[in-house]
Amino acid sequence: MSGMSALASDLSTPMLLLAMPQVRDPFFHKSVVLLLHHEDEGSFGFIVNRPTGIKLQEILEGMEVSWQGDEEVVAHFGGPVQPQIGTVLFSPGPVETEAATEVLPGVSITQHIGDLARLAETPPPDFRLFLGYAGWGSGQLMEEILRNDWLTAPVRSDLIFAPDPEQVWDDALRSVGVDPSTLPSWTVPGGEEPTN
Repeated sequence: MSGMSALASDLSTPMLLLAMPQVRDPFFHKSVVLLLHHEDEGSFGFIVNRPTGIKLQEILEGMEVSWQGDEEVVAHFGGPVQPQIGTVLFSPGPVETEAATEVLPGVSITQHIGDLARLAETPPPDFRLFLGYAGWGSGQLMEEILRNDWLTAPVRSDLIFAPDPEQVWDDALRSVGVDPSTLPSWTVPGGEEPTN
């Protein structure tokens, strides 16, 4: 098993995980995951290309936060774990935040309601609210990577905040030299894309 842990340490976060077409789980089918944390005990990240149908304004209103950005902006589905928890990924700008952490150059993360309220008042150009996150238990992610369920790719903030999430999977594959059309296509059973 020593090879396995050596490999685990090769996964330097942050990085992108691109689901291969054989991943049939509707949550992760053709998903692009921003992996932020990986160690032997477990890993977590956010699916970046899964917008929900829920408007940001509606969610924030329920939290008594006023959204000053485009009213068409929707929340994103970050993953199936703890969907009641919201996490904001944004490009830091003039807005002062209290609890935000820079996760990669030019991209910060926060779960602090005060930060959310301030960012909602003056939304930065890049702003995503994720509901839930993607998590893997001990050794699980490495097993999936070794099974070729995931392709790893360097993080690019333009992929994380892409205006058209439909394009992100293709673009992310191309960023590592893979032509999406050469991959065997697999359909999700039932053929329905998850909507929430």
